[in-house]
Amino acid sequence: MRDDDTRYEAVSSRDARFDGEFFFAVRTTGIYCRPSCPAVTPKRRNVTFFPTAAAAQGHGFRACRRCRPDAVPGSAEWNVRADVVGRAVRLIGDGVVDREGVPGLAGRLGYSTRQVQRQLTAELGAGPVALARAQRAHTARLLLQTTDLPVTEIAFAAGFASVRQFNDTIRAVYARTPTALRAESGTGAGARTALAAGVPLRLAHRGPYAAGEVFDLLAAEALPRVEEVVGAPGARTYRRTLRLPYGTGIVSVDERSAGRWLDARIHLTELRDLTTAVHRLRRLFDLDADPYAVAERLGAVPGLAAEVAARPGVRSPGTAEPEEFALRTLLGPEESARVVEEYGTPPATACGGLTHLFPAPRDLTGHPVAGPLARALADGAVRLDPGADRDEAERALLAVPGVTPGAAALIRMRALGDPDVFPKGGSGLTSPPDPGVTSPPDPGPGAASPPSPGVTSPPDPGAAPSDRPDTDAWRPWRSYAARYLGVPVAPGPRSG
Repeated sequence: MRDDDTRYEAVSSRDARFDGEFFFAVRTTGIYCRPSCPAVTPKRRNVTFFPTAAAAQGHGFRACRRCRPDAVPGSAEWNVRADVVGRAVRLIGDGVVDREGVPGLAGRLGYSTRQVQRQLTAELGAGPVALARAQRAHTARLLLQTTDLPVTEIAFAAGFASVRQFNDTIRAVYARTPTALRAESGTGAGARTALAAGVPLRLAHRGPYAAGEVFDLLAAEALPRVEEVVGAPGARTYRRTLRLPYGTGIVSVDERSAGRWLDARIHLTELRDLTTAVHRLRRLFDLDADPYAVAERLGAVPGLAAEVAARPGVRSPGTAEPEEFALRTLLGPEESARVVEEYGTPPATACGGLTHLFPAPRDLTGHPVAGPLARALADGAVRLDPGADRDEAERALLAVPGVTPGAAALIRMRALGDPDVFPKGGSGLTSPPDPGVTSPPDPGPGAASPPSPGVTSPPDPGAAPSDRPDTDAWRPWRSYAARYLGVPVAPGPRSG
């Protein structure tokens, strides 16, 4: 959206494609909304537009009770952008400001606190504290309306420093007291649940969502004891253990949904990890993607148009545990299963087949294959957190013995959530392809559905540069093109 008149057209037509891309506020009522709000469209002269919910809140506007603007998907722009603002937004979403403060955020970005404040305010209309405050308010609302936790526990679980700060923020953002907010049905999640039953959530997404393909990939790459996919296709549930900043967790996400969201349930040993756990699930399931922008770009590319039209809502899944994914890419499925059995640790509460956490990098520093990468991850030479500079991370990966360009590209795509990566030679490669091999490699587990007739075949990794497709036409969505073309994007068996 380039100008306010175009934004107002989206509001007038209640266009849900732009939910999360911008927000509008009504000066006569003092509320702010998402573009698709079902309320009567306000007059243009009474409307102000904001790039973020935090900016609207900072100008004194309250969240609309009808459209719940705080629950929209995040803007896909932050997945694409590799600059300091994009990196900062991803780190704030992961809870870094709550855990480490603004100095910690600035330190991770390599900028001063003043520079970070200035750049975020200039582009988003709000600084890091205001963005984190908006996120804490949303987390608090979820806990108030879906659990029976005491209000005082919710205040600290959501990341507030005091109960007074919590009360003041809830009143400012929602114009109600925490008790009144809890009394509303709000999320539609039904009766509030005891903490032992987990926190039920609806993870919103934008536009169509090809859940079947995402769950096919997760089922193909599921690591026993750490992950599992249960149920019949169309009604499957993905479950896994998580290692989180304050404790451990077990999360489950359902394939079947009654609307534009995925139903999830999160069990945590420390509720302070809720924001981080939600952010990781959103990255794993690629819920902040913009399928309309992807389809517009790739649908205009010869050889891809038919596939894009036939498979709406294809996603490029990330990962819930970036360091784990990087290590598994080098180890391959069989060795990954062995190291889980030998080095993995149990979560606080085992659940069914989920009995282990994947080993931390420090536990695998002596492994003959994964050791060099594990040491680089443990000492910070390779950073894969949400705010990592993707170019620097790839260069650091390539400096690690055993990491080839194919493996580094796959880690960049999945662990760093880069939407513009085309894997070099498929997944899990720890040695160059055999130059004598002329037949296409086995796609292995996790490949996308085979391309339809007439669709460009996946490129041969051993082909001469002149024979490879011009992937520049797919920018900035080359990761999605890989999914449409059936290029493997799961950690496969090691080569060589």
